[in-house]
Amino acid sequence: MKILFINSVCGIRSTGRICTDLAEKYIKQGHDVRIAYGRESVPEKYKDIAVRIGKKADVYFSGFCSRVFDNEGFNSVRATKEFLAWAEKYDPDMLWLHNLHGYYINVKMLFDWIKSRPDMQVKWTLHDCWAFTGHCPHFSFVKCEQWKKGCTRCCQKHGYPKSIFFDNSKTNYEKKKKTFCCVKKMTIIVPSYWLADLVKQSFLRDYPVEVIHNTIDTSVYKPTPSNFRKRYGLEDKIIVLGVASAWSKAKGLDDFIELSKMLDCKYKIVLVGIPPKMKKRLPQNIITISRTNNTVELAEIYTAADIFVNPSKEETFGLTTLEAVSCGTEAIVYKNTACEEVIDLCGNGVAIDVSQQALLDEIKARTEVKKDFKKELNGVSKK
Repeated sequence: MKILFINSVCGIRSTGRICTDLAEKYIKQGHDVRIAYGRESVPEKYKDIAVRIGKKADVYFSGFCSRVFDNEGFNSVRATKEFLAWAEKYDPDMLWLHNLHGYYINVKMLFDWIKSRPDMQVKWTLHDCWAFTGHCPHFSFVKCEQWKKGCTRCCQKHGYPKSIFFDNSKTNYEKKKKTFCCVKKMTIIVPSYWLADLVKQSFLRDYPVEVIHNTIDTSVYKPTPSNFRKRYGLEDKIIVLGVASAWSKAKGLDDFIELSKMLDCKYKIVLVGIPPKMKKRLPQNIITISRTNNTVELAEIYTAADIFVNPSKEETFGLTTLEAVSCGTEAIVYKNTACEEVIDLCGNGVAIDVSQQALLDEIKARTEVKKDFKKELNGVSKK
């Protein structure tokens, strides 16, 4: 069987690694697999199965159009046309879509092609809510419910995918509804029951919806001793760790900033995924580490931490929480996101009400007494 995956990235970050993990599984079963992607680099081990959609210049131009006209997903005409010509020759038996936003593909052209192939099996894994809104990938933080009936004025126009001038959310919503509906043999896959409930309230409700929780490579994400504490001078500190690929207020960055003022000197906050420009705006008592695609390095950081905190207010799963717990570190998350579901699945942590004071109290309560295996690992890491 020929299988074609489509995602914004390949082999990097959460969605890119999810695609390559699935690809490796099918390749081992003897299937012919390709991953079409739109941007950034691909790890060497996946270059033989990776097919780029367009070029870097296409991404920049699509991003420019989106910022001016607020029409993300409806640009990239030339790049999409060339890719679909390749896809037609490849002739996949199954198409597995992932993130379609990211300034790299024209979704109308893509779905017109999909609808021209009614016998092709189609799966679409939603990692956020962009598919059924007029603009944003998330709306929980701002408590917007326009997406249920039709977006009009978007209060997140200046959020990703950013629009500087126009608010085209109403048109986007109608175009997406027309484009994404009425595909034969398509199944929507979501990583949480929380997201499944949202999909069933959207215009995608008529498709079958399957919940498949995201998984991680536990041969990598496991208790992994290192010299992390020694390298950063944290031998006698209680490490409060946060990890994200893109930090924002909705992701809980403000909560960490406030925690840095509330926690005493025996604690140290470490944030992974902080870009250089953002680093300059953060308090100096927060240790910042740039985003890394080195999974072993991440496992070492997760293991060194005493507590992992994911204060995001809008998560469709929360893969970093699962990674941290698999490395032996307890997690604290906020309720009413899919992170709560992750805690229920793995059992090593707690979900609390959205409150900086509650977060502070929980951190203190759970770090006063360290687990024996944690002490042992941290002891090794200091050698």
